[in-house]
Amino acid sequence: MDIKYNLKSASERRTEPFKPEGDVGFGKLRTDHMFLMDYRDGQWCDPRIVPYGPFEMAPGAMSLHYGQSIFEGAKAFMHEDGEIYTFRLNKNAERMNRSADIVCIPNIDESMQVKAINALIDVDRLWFPQQQGACLYIRPFIFATEDRLSVSPSQQYTFCVMLSPSGAYYASGVNNGIRLLISTKYHRAVSGGTGASKAAGNYAASLRAGKAAVEYGASQVLYLDSTNTQIEEAGAMNHFHILKDGTVIIPTFTDTILKSITSQSIMELGDMLGCEVRQETVMLDKFIADIEAGEIIEAGGFGTAAVVSPVSSYIFEDGRILTVGDGKVGPNIQRIYKLFTDLQKGNVAAPQGWVKRVERVAP
Repeated sequence: MDIKYNLKSASERRTEPFKPEGDVGFGKLRTDHMFLMDYRDGQWCDPRIVPYGPFEMAPGAMSLHYGQSIFEGAKAFMHEDGEIYTFRLNKNAERMNRSADIVCIPNIDESMQVKAINALIDVDRLWFPQQQGACLYIRPFIFATEDRLSVSPSQQYTFCVMLSPSGAYYASGVNNGIRLLISTKYHRAVSGGTGASKAAGNYAASLRAGKAAVEYGASQVLYLDSTNTQIEEAGAMNHFHILKDGTVIIPTFTDTILKSITSQSIMELGDMLGCEVRQETVMLDKFIADIEAGEIIEAGGFGTAAVVSPVSSYIFEDGRILTVGDGKVGPNIQRIYKLFTDLQKGNVAAPQGWVKRVERVAP
């Protein structure tokens, strides 16, 4: 499908490169435009780029009542040649459709998703924040728009892509670890549910647990399975830990764990990292015992926003604290973070097809 362009006038949009003087933060800013496409009469139609602004939506729109909404998160980076490059967008498009299947939203052709994102970046490329470690954060999402108050899949949807010029998540590098609350009270997902999707409702359901974690002096929750015996996710990230021989362990993906694209990429980069990366079921009791015995020396979370979030310690609901290694950010995590960000920024050659230049085709 051809994309229609309904752009702001030259006097209303950015005409010079964005060169912020201070930190722009993460996810706070918006560019001049957004991409929209509608689903009606059984098909996706009317792809267009329009000025960023409010939606016109009926109060009875089904997403507002029944939470039929999903999203993705990706990044684009400016390389030394001054061009903007995306990172593994095809994986985001694949995952968007997996999420759609779980919550009964019609799939969008993966190539159309990628085309839409590239077209929007091209239009608003001057919004890329020209400072160290910056990116264009990409947020595609789909929500139900049919005006009907019955619990069933909507017959109408809107697909939107918006961009957020963002600074480095870690402005000075990965220097400090976080604390996670190991909770037996709060659970992120159960088998047969929506845990493997980026459904908006999953994140709404996590807010109460996150609030409880803060009361314990933790940044987020280390979620366990419903039996409280297996480790699953670390907040909105995939959990991982590193053995003293350098092996990286990521919990096996199940229908209660979101397949992090960062985790999948790390698993494919084992040779470049110079270590083994594998998945296995991680039992909580053994995990605790291995930290106490020094078998586990580093731990953290993998995700799009931060890439790697080191964990320095865990706190239990009885107040007991479990420190990982010496409580500092270890060399393995530093190496993983550096390699991954170097790949994204074009400082190191990425595997074939991972990094793609945004072509200049906008009117």
